Amino acid sequence: MMENKSDTDRCDCIVIHQEIVDKVKENMPQEEKLYDLAELFKVFGDTTRIKILYALSSSDMCVCDIAVLLNMTQSAISHQLRVLKQAKLVKYRKEGKIVFYSLDDEHVKMIFDQGLLHISEK
Repeated sequence: MMENKSDTDRCDCIVIHQEIVDKVKENMPQEEKLYDLAELFKVFGDTTRIKILYALSSSDMCVCDIAVLLNMTQSAISHQLRVLKQAKLVKYRKEGKIVFYSLDDEHVKMIFDQGLLHISEK
């Protein structure tokens, strides 16, 4: 006889596994850190920002280049880069009048690559 899916998702135990709860609670990051982590992941929730991060994982680029690549206005790209900068996911450097953007550090690429790996699993 097949079980109803809602029956398998429910925990009917009345015993609290206190040692497990205590161990997890002891290692749980502070509320502020968890909030900051949630905010970081929200930044990844926009397709345009994901495209920009992907592009910057391949090469440093200026706003003009990114705008052409994504077929968007420079203003729209600048807005998204501002969000990514505030989240410390991208940085910039100036060469004369041109500003080049790049990923802030190797951690950003690792987060991105892990996300791609995860969604590619079968």
